Amino acid sequence: MIKLLKQMKKREWLMAIICMSLILGQIYFDLKLPEYMSTLTTLLNTPSSTVKDILMTGGEMLLCTIASAGISVFCGYLAARVGSGFSFTIREKLFNKVTDFGKKEIQHFSVPSLINRTTNDVSQIQMLVSGGLQMVIKAPVMAVWAIIKIVGKSKELSLITAGFVVFVLGIMTIIITVVIPRFKIVQKQIDKINLIARENLTGINVVHAFRAEKYQNEKFDVAASALMKTQLFNQRTFALLMPLIGLAMNSLALVIYWVGAIIINGIPAADVTARLAMFSEVVVFSTYATYVIMSIMMLVMIVMFLPAAQVSSQRINEVLCEDTDLIEGSETESNESGTVEFRNVSFRFPDSKENTLENISFKANKGETIAFIGATGSGKTTLINLAARFYDATEGEVFIDGRNVKDYSFDALYDRIAFVTQKAVLFAGDIKKNVLFGESREEKTDENAYDALSLAQAKEFVDNLSGGINSPIAQGGTNISGGQKQRVSIARALARKPEILIFDDSFSALDYKTDKALRKGLEENLSGVTRLIVAQRIGTIRNADKIIVLDEGKAVGIGTHSELMENCEVYREIAMSQLSENELK
Repeated sequence: MIKLLKQMKKREWLMAIICMSLILGQIYFDLKLPEYMSTLTTLLNTPSSTVKDILMTGGEMLLCTIASAGISVFCGYLAARVGSGFSFTIREKLFNKVTDFGKKEIQHFSVPSLINRTTNDVSQIQMLVSGGLQMVIKAPVMAVWAIIKIVGKSKELSLITAGFVVFVLGIMTIIITVVIPRFKIVQKQIDKINLIARENLTGINVVHAFRAEKYQNEKFDVAASALMKTQLFNQRTFALLMPLIGLAMNSLALVIYWVGAIIINGIPAADVTARLAMFSEVVVFSTYATYVIMSIMMLVMIVMFLPAAQVSSQRINEVLCEDTDLIEGSETESNESGTVEFRNVSFRFPDSKENTLENISFKANKGETIAFIGATGSGKTTLINLAARFYDATEGEVFIDGRNVKDYSFDALYDRIAFVTQKAVLFAGDIKKNVLFGESREEKTDENAYDALSLAQAKEFVDNLSGGINSPIAQGGTNISGGQKQRVSIARALARKPEILIFDDSFSALDYKTDKALRKGLEENLSGVTRLIVAQRIGTIRNADKIIVLDEGKAVGIGTHSELMENCEVYREIAMSQLSENELK
């Protein structure tokens, strides 16, 4: 938690310090009230006192109360500002950190867990800071100050107060010891619920198609019930605290008055002054003792927030302190343009004992089209992910424009590359914003967007939309078809005007006519751009300058279509399963 608080900005620290300073003033005014009560008690029992004296003392009490209330309101405002500012800072750092994560780190934490850490966990910290900033200072200071006020006044009453304090602290310690470990379980259970809910929403069509609503509901009920049971135990345990402390506070007042009455009765009746002084002392002692228990009640409120916030802070720190495998280089320039080379590249995933790719070597020169084909799971997507440096090679080296990809700064590397993912991903907004997404080198104009859409064979359907290029896109592009999403995704890559275009099976949702028109447009308009294409259809890649056939992570064939038909059995089997002999000829 302390490590996380170091992320707080100077402005929040300044407001927190002002708030803590004002709290000391509030405590001073609060602890002055019992003294005025003692004075009032004495005045009311003194025959020579006047109404003016009583009103004067009452007026001073009223001023102290108003001052304390005013400071409390202002401190509450400052605490809220500190809490919200701190949570903003943490969320910003979390978002930026997660944005820099590679695929390995995303898979390590999981998407639902990262969402939970950015939302729920940060909210837990904000609640502690906003609610606890006042109490964490006020409670111990008030308790110590009140104890100083009553020390030496009465040995019997002091021992009674000490006994109640030890009792309350003992109960708090037991409850906290039992509950804190279970808060970590709660956060993991929330992660699981988020995972199930996310899966259900993402695959809602599959759920409906297979009539699996009952199955999904039962799966969700199991996770939700586990969370409910854990939370019920925690809340029921915490629910014991407040009644027990309230009982202790009221019992303490009763015992003090009872013992105080015995002490007063022990003073001779003739000694009216001593009896009156002792009565006033008992009243003041009772009030100060109540303040001590009230301070403990404040600590209890903090304790109710603290376990969850402590677990949340650990989870947030895990993300912020996670070292990313992809270390950014510093180079921005290169001697070549539009070249991609793999030299003896092998790769295995972090949790795997076997290589996914093994000893891959090839070079794509500027303007060439290199295609990759193979059975499902042969490593095609993994290979081009290495070219885009979503992962780093386990062995060997990957070169872009004659320089190792590890040497480039991320800006320099991704300025050279445009990547079209296997699954078309669109963002909420409109078509223009999606096409010009992240574009920094060219001015974001309609003309640039239209040129990219036209080349991606998407202009026709965009023109038919009521809003044209400004037509809205729902989250995930759910309001347009799969083929339309794919063409907009391709247009987004083309708008960057890169040196190297990477297509990860990005033509799969296109009909043959659109596929052919798109490939023809790329050849005519982007002859100087290097293209790496992963495809399943022979028709998409048969005219490539070089085709690399992958089988179980190994390159079993490299050459043109005609060469591979003669020399590569794997390629020939794929080709003959898709096309007739006449079509192949």
